[in-house]
Amino acid sequence: MLSPEKREFIEFMMSANVLRFGEFKTKSGRMTPYFVNTGNYKTGAQIATLGRFYAALVKETCGDEFDAMFGPAYKGIPLATACAAALASNYQIDKPYFFNRKEVKDHGEGGNLVGYQPVDGDRLIIIEDVITAGTAVRETVPILKACGDVQVKDMFISVNRCEVGQNPEKTAVMEVYDEFGIRVHSIVSVQDIREYLAEQPQYADVLVRMDEYMAKYCIF
Repeated sequence: MLSPEKREFIEFMMSANVLRFGEFKTKSGRMTPYFVNTGNYKTGAQIATLGRFYAALVKETCGDEFDAMFGPAYKGIPLATACAAALASNYQIDKPYFFNRKEVKDHGEGGNLVGYQPVDGDRLIIIEDVITAGTAVRETVPILKACGDVQVKDMFISVNRCEVGQNPEKTAVMEVYDEFGIRVHSIVSVQDIREYLAEQPQYADVLVRMDEYMAKYCIF
């Protein structure tokens, strides 16, 4: 049964036009009946609410057993920032955050990392939006490993799409764990979204397309 917190988050994404239904092409090239675009969060209240949801998941999963959080450019930057602020204000867990530039800066302090600079032994967590085929994760991990002898064991996302990755027998989330040892935690999953839609008669047509898509690409 869908929890009140998950229902609240789904409705929050829809109200912000972040969770949309129609026909969209994902980064992996799949045509999907739903799309999550965290780039559509655009107000102070929205980013504060989003940070609260992420912080609650981090607190529940890790507590304060990590040293810093990383937000991959570009969408991960405001997510990590909002999560860090909410962890500090709601749970008194004050941790540093950092993010990368797409291009290495060749003046000033240089480098491609902004904010906290990781050191050997750090336990890092990643704050991202969604995982479809795992492409973005494979771009992110080398950036973090280049920082030094760091541990990256947990990643937090808005939605787990539960879709197959490069291996047709495994989801992208499974592959991320197998390849990098990173556990992926989501605020909601595609199953939660489907359950929500099933409660709303006006989404009957979307539900049919969701079921077709999930049967083709998802593993549960």
